[in-house]
Amino acid sequence: MCAAGKAEGQVNLIATPPDWANYGQMINDFQTKYGIKVQSDQPDVDSQAEINAATQLKGTGRQPDIFDLGSVVAGAHTDMFAPYQAATWADIPDANKESTGLWTNNYTGFETIGYDGSLGTITKMADLADPKYKGKVALNGDPLKASAGFNGVVMASLANGGSADDIKPGVDFMKKLSDMGNLIPVDPNPATIASGQTPIVIDWTYNNAAQIAALKPKGIDWKVVVPADAAPVAAFYNSAINKDAAHPAAARCWIEYIFSDAGQNTWLKGFALPVRLAAMTKAEALDTAALAAINPPAVAPVQLTQAQIDKATAYLKDNWKFITIK
Repeated sequence: MCAAGKAEGQVNLIATPPDWANYGQMINDFQTKYGIKVQSDQPDVDSQAEINAATQLKGTGRQPDIFDLGSVVAGAHTDMFAPYQAATWADIPDANKESTGLWTNNYTGFETIGYDGSLGTITKMADLADPKYKGKVALNGDPLKASAGFNGVVMASLANGGSADDIKPGVDFMKKLSDMGNLIPVDPNPATIASGQTPIVIDWTYNNAAQIAALKPKGIDWKVVVPADAAPVAAFYNSAINKDAAHPAAARCWIEYIFSDAGQNTWLKGFALPVRLAAMTKAEALDTAALAAINPPAVAPVQLTQAQIDKATAYLKDNWKFITIK
């Protein structure tokens, strides 16, 4: 498989920024190991944009071979995926994969609040409604297009009396933040954080935690907290092969690598919990120091089922109209 991938010459990725869950190291290590070039395009787009790009670029050779999608988008586009089961398939719980291999959960994290420590102390979602944070709060992505944004709304719901079956309180809270000027229509990234444009960010553990070391040389004391007024919220991203991949063998080689011990530990070093965590722990193949650095919450996180995701998405389509996150 990987020999055929090397003959194809490259694999096309999309929406895999180097500082997201340690994708930079994943890409470099894959290229070194297999001699297959990784073409990583549009690193900062959301899951829906991945699907759009695959449709628009179909047949050009530039279409993404691999998808890395949030469950909201992945569940709606399984007709675009090619089934494939990596060698470590048996290690992946049934709940974390489509039975034929159309998609496989790859890594997860917890929704957090990251913030510039000079602003004071933030411990809960309710703190974000303080008028002193006007123009300072950013949500990572439109919740109808990006899993980080979607689950940020779920976290807001849990902090305001809602549940996995009822995200209305979360939408209401975000609307309140928008109406008072606290929530801004900016999709945060390392540049906006470093410049001070988005000094408070609702995002995954692995994105916010990665900023701690990156911002320290700039004199920014970046803090990351799982809000105390909400149960932890987690969600897996999903890997899938584009059925119209220009480099199908290289795409399958990529899947083999990311689900290998080396690939799974690479995500762990990027503050993301890999899907094979339990099996690798049992086999003593896990990077325990990397897991300790994440220090995941002791209580079980809330993870929406596909039915709950579908219900929440339907509500968002009708009610998320008060702010456009760009």
